[in-house]
Amino acid sequence: MNILISGHHLELTPGIREYITTKLERITRHCDRIIEIDVTLSVDTLPQKEMRQRAEVNLRLKGETLHAEDQAQDLYAAIDGLMEKLDRQVAKSKGRIKDHRQESTKRMTANSTFDEETEFQPEERTETQRQ
Repeated sequence: MNILISGHHLELTPGIREYITTKLERITRHCDRIIEIDVTLSVDTLPQKEMRQRAEVNLRLKGETLHAEDQAQDLYAAIDGLMEKLDRQVAKSKGRIKDHRQESTKRMTANSTFDEETEFQPEERTETQRQ
């Protein structure tokens, strides 16, 4: 699993990197299919001269890619909101996989059962068939 953390118009400090990796541990505990995590942090300047902190993540799993983003006044609040959204998406993805597996198991067991009427009964052989 690769974790890429980048900043746009923002200097990444070791504290921010550590905060993100500790938050991502919760996500990685829920899902073992993670291939790559790409986190981008940026500061957007709005026309009202208000600074907005933005956090985005692309999570590449086996078979799908999840994307989440969040904005807040504080960078840490944006990261917290982002991780909550990502956690919900990962749980939903895992639930879809679990449901699919349960559904296929139900189909397999339904197909493998048979009625008592169709139960195998050996045929009686006549003398001519035995020879």
